[in-house]
Order: sequence, then C-alpha cells, then structure tokens
Amino acid sequence: MSLDSVRLSQPAKDRLSWLKRTTGIPNWNVLCRWALVMSLKDPSTPLVKDIVTDSTVEMSWKTFVGQYGDIYLALLKQRCIADGDEPTDENVAKTLTIHLHRGIGHLGGQKEFQSLEGLVGAANPT
Repeated sequence: MSLDSVRLSQPAKDRLSWLKRTTGIPNWNVLCRWALVMSLKDPSTPLVKDIVTDSTVEMSWKTFVGQYGDIYLALLKQRCIADGDEPTDENVAKTLTIHLHRGIGHLGGQKEFQSLEGLVGAANPT
C-alpha cells in the first residue's frame, strides 16, 4: 500500500457516480477530497478497517491532492498520530483509504450533501 495512487472500492465508486450526477461535480478527485476531509474532521475511529479497492477508479496521488499535497499529507500524518499510529508510509496510506471510504459513505448517506449547495453549506457552518 502506498500513496502513489488512490484507488476506490466498487461500492465507493457506485456512490461517487451517484454523487457526481446529483451534485453536478464532474471530477472524482474533487468529491474524494470532500469525503476525506469530512471523515478526518470526525474524531471517532472508522469502523471498517479492511477495504477491498477493486473498482476501476484509480487516480495518482498528484491528481487526488492537486496543488495541496503537502497539506493533505500533513493531515493524514496528524490523524495517524492522533489514532496512536506511527506516521509511516504504510499507515498513512491505510489512513487515507479508511477515511476516504468513510467520507464517501457520509457524503452519500446524508441528504444535505446530495447537492452542491449542501456540500458548500456543510463546509461553511453558520
């Protein structure tokens, strides 16, 4: 497991495909960034630890993070430390996979996140 590429499970791909249609956001990486940050924001430990990344959706780390790679990497390392894990490459990659998939589940499961307005509203709570 490494950070060279980001790959999704088939259920995550299906949920993101639906979110792309309902939100109008056309890019996997944008939705995946939202999902990751939503999960990292939640202090609880994700329940699912073993995820089979068996879909055809795969993107490079650079495509996933864009120009903010250092920030996303720091967030993932910080989460590893907060969860009591050493921020090794393997642990960071596993943290990415676990939190990305939990976040995709949150995005697809919350009615308010099923539109662009709902996503933006969640990012800017009043």
